[in-house]
Amino acid sequence: MEQLIRKMENSLYKGFIDQSKPVSGQFKPKLLSNRSHENVLTTLLQEMKTCKTFTFSVAFITEGGLATLKTMLYDLQLKGIKGRILTSTFLNFNQPKMFKELLKLENVEIRLTGIKGFHSKGYIFEHENYYSLIVGSSNLTDSALKANYEWNVFLTSLEDGEIIHHFKNQFEEAWDEAIVLTEEWINNYNLNYVQQPFVKQITSNVLQVNEEYLTNPLADSLSIQPNKMQIAAIEQLKSLRATGAKKGLIISATGTGKTYLSAFDVRNFAPKKMLFVVHREQILKKALQDYRKILGGHEDDFGILSGNSKDVHAKYLFATVQTLSSNRHLQQFAKDEFDYILIDEVHRAGAESYLAIINYFEPEFLLGMTATPERTDSFNIFELFDYHIAYEIRLQAALEEEMLCPFHYFGVTDYEKDGEIIDDASTLQHLVSNERIHHILEKINYYGYSGKQVRGLIFCRSKEETHALSAALNEQGLKTIALTGDNSQPEREDAITKLERYEIEYILTVDIFNEGIDIPFLNQIIMLRQTQSSIIFIQQLGRGLRKHDTKDYVTIIDFIGNYKNNYLIPIALSGDQSMNKDNVRRKTVNTNYIQGVSTINFEEIAKKRIFDAIDNTNLSTLKTLKDSYSEVKNRLGRIPTMHDFIKQNSLDPEVIIGYSNNYYDFLLKMREEIPSLTEYELAVITMLSKEILNGKRIHEVLLVEALLKNDSISKIDFIASLKEFGTYYDDETIKSVENMFSLNFHITNDKNKYGLKPIIELIDEQYQFNNELKSSLNDSFYKAYFTDIVSCANIKNQQYDPKRPLTLYKKYSRRDSCRLLNWAKDDSSTIYGYRVKHGTCPVFVTYHKKDEVDSSVNYGDEFLSADVFRWFSRSKLTLESKEVKAILAAEQTGLDIHLFTKKDDGEGFDFYYMGTTSIAENSPKEEEMFDKNGKKIPVVTMNMVLEQPVQYDIYHYLVEE
Repeated sequence: MEQLIRKMENSLYKGFIDQSKPVSGQFKPKLLSNRSHENVLTTLLQEMKTCKTFTFSVAFITEGGLATLKTMLYDLQLKGIKGRILTSTFLNFNQPKMFKELLKLENVEIRLTGIKGFHSKGYIFEHENYYSLIVGSSNLTDSALKANYEWNVFLTSLEDGEIIHHFKNQFEEAWDEAIVLTEEWINNYNLNYVQQPFVKQITSNVLQVNEEYLTNPLADSLSIQPNKMQIAAIEQLKSLRATGAKKGLIISATGTGKTYLSAFDVRNFAPKKMLFVVHREQILKKALQDYRKILGGHEDDFGILSGNSKDVHAKYLFATVQTLSSNRHLQQFAKDEFDYILIDEVHRAGAESYLAIINYFEPEFLLGMTATPERTDSFNIFELFDYHIAYEIRLQAALEEEMLCPFHYFGVTDYEKDGEIIDDASTLQHLVSNERIHHILEKINYYGYSGKQVRGLIFCRSKEETHALSAALNEQGLKTIALTGDNSQPEREDAITKLERYEIEYILTVDIFNEGIDIPFLNQIIMLRQTQSSIIFIQQLGRGLRKHDTKDYVTIIDFIGNYKNNYLIPIALSGDQSMNKDNVRRKTVNTNYIQGVSTINFEEIAKKRIFDAIDNTNLSTLKTLKDSYSEVKNRLGRIPTMHDFIKQNSLDPEVIIGYSNNYYDFLLKMREEIPSLTEYELAVITMLSKEILNGKRIHEVLLVEALLKNDSISKIDFIASLKEFGTYYDDETIKSVENMFSLNFHITNDKNKYGLKPIIELIDEQYQFNNELKSSLNDSFYKAYFTDIVSCANIKNQQYDPKRPLTLYKKYSRRDSCRLLNWAKDDSSTIYGYRVKHGTCPVFVTYHKKDEVDSSVNYGDEFLSADVFRWFSRSKLTLESKEVKAILAAEQTGLDIHLFTKKDDGEGFDFYYMGTTSIAENSPKEEEMFDKNGKKIPVVTMNMVLEQPVQYDIYHYLVEE
């Protein structure tokens, strides 16, 4: 308790007296404004996750605001954590449907205050021995918690603090006078509710369409103006054509207005005759309507070539690929009949029907449009368009530009009974059992939707499940229709019309609505099948991302079972194609990468299933690597470099080097024909790839970079370059760098692998490559490998703190620690759990040991809090043991103790760096544990106090089972 008081006193001193005081960050007062990586929502969720109970006093609440907390509230309910929310009807902001959503929260008591002008925004959390408080401008709305410019103060207080007593007393006074929220009260409120005009303006994130165009598509076409993305794309198309290019490709996320964009470009181009090619008549008719809004002109200027319509003389002709590709229709047009041709959904263009059209016509300009240019076959869309990507905007960027409807994604736990969980092998009987149906309905009801009535799309795994589940849901009182590839186009269109008119609530389907269908009014999407590919996942999610005036957001409910492909979910949502397991884990734990008011939420059990899938999956199989390699090569039209993969947001070069010793070997596995290298040349690029490409220390990178530019560099100039870069340096670090390149640091096996002789020599205080290497580097092809490695290392180093050898929460191996702590030799094989050497003591802890681990090494290491770690020495040691005494004397001797942890062995050889630690006073104790024979053996335990508390997301990832 005394330690807690000291920490809080120091934090208050830093917050209100002297900002330069170095203190633990856990209790530090701070401003929350949504202008950094730590938005209001992040801190709110962090406090909820660790609290014993919570109290909210907020005037305004929206359904979207509640949605951001629902997964956390569900997890707290499972843990028995309860809370209270006090709100009001001030200004009639809070809508009746929102109050109904509040009643779904079984672990939250809701009351309504009648205080006149009630406008408070405060969040109080009771923790073990202290309270935390967020108070300021943020109501419980998704915009206020994540996107708006807000000012909120975060404070902590002990139970006897005056300010927390003041807030609690104010709240209790209002709470005691408030009335309990009931279904009856909501019904009465609904009868008299009149929404204020400003409420829709505040709560709606929907682009309002000019009503004039709903009735008069031939109104002044210049009244519709391009959005920010469309303006940029139009300019790039104009610039592309100025170079003489005849083809261009637009890659634009679903819902971002590709059709309008193309119409604006056609208006600028002003063709004598234009052709628009689509694969479905329904899309064709919608495209024609959109073009009329933009281009204006006479109705006869627009025509259709599909089915019974043969308006071949129209100035703007809209054709389906099925009709146009037949010889009798193609041959009636001259090859240069159309100045401008557009191919929609052009990722389909590898089909013979598309190629017949593209190869036949000779337009002045050919534009292809797609949301997903990636192909699962070998066809190269990029080559088809001469590698001219005119413009590209993906999901994350589109959300940031507010071009799409926000979404709240919920990764929920699929049904489980008697240990049997929905997985790849689940039978139809299990999938549509009464218990699973009840489970699905429970989740659908809890997570809800935006709008007056649900209009949802449910993706199933098979035709059989689609029909059986539709029937089962209808028996439960829902109104649903099952659609599969067996249904005709009129049947599909009829179902969509019924959904739009609220005649049904759900359409169930397999994969027929993945793309090429526009249902902007969808407000809920449910995924009841495993994710087969990140491309399909985004296509299906994209069905609900079009803006519509009947919804403020779309709810995505993804039922996560025991599927081996669960790891694809964070990959798809983040767009991270690096295939780096650590990146995927981080994107599952920390979802702040999603832009705007959209949120990504995983129930704890569902999150665990994703972690299991990551651990049990090889993300760098030959097929995976080949697919990624082919995609980047196709996009560039040449053999890519490793740096290209970074620029294209594709494979992590470290994943490539993990699969092959160097990029040369990797290219051979990709069946590329490249100039041969000598054994020694290969050894050197292997060394650079394994040792410096990761960018964990910039010093080696800068030295290699300097020697690629000059034959030599003096030691003095090298040190000057480190100083100019802004990184740390001392004699020990410089010697460590020299040991890396002289190979003195490395064990025998690595020396053999790296060519046995020094790569960089120090002669007369001048660094230079050895003579054999100098000769090899005269070959530009070989030198390119060096340059590529250096380029990647420079980019990767940007994530590391230049002022310190080790960066908090980055991952390091035992070997990395030896190198970065300036040990003379690689002694990683002798570190085991820890080792005292060279004035340092790296401590490595696997947090969750395997069940079968021998009891004599199954230590009880654990975090007691975010900044205190209870640590066990090796067994059979006492307080008088030499290594224990060295650790206990760390403060006196200047020994630096560094703590590294990983969740479990599934994470491989790398550990998260937790920072330096000190030993808590009076915490070291001799205890006993049992060996495998049941015999008691001594062990020393002590509490290590971290330099600063572990980052919220990493901490909870590590400690949770």
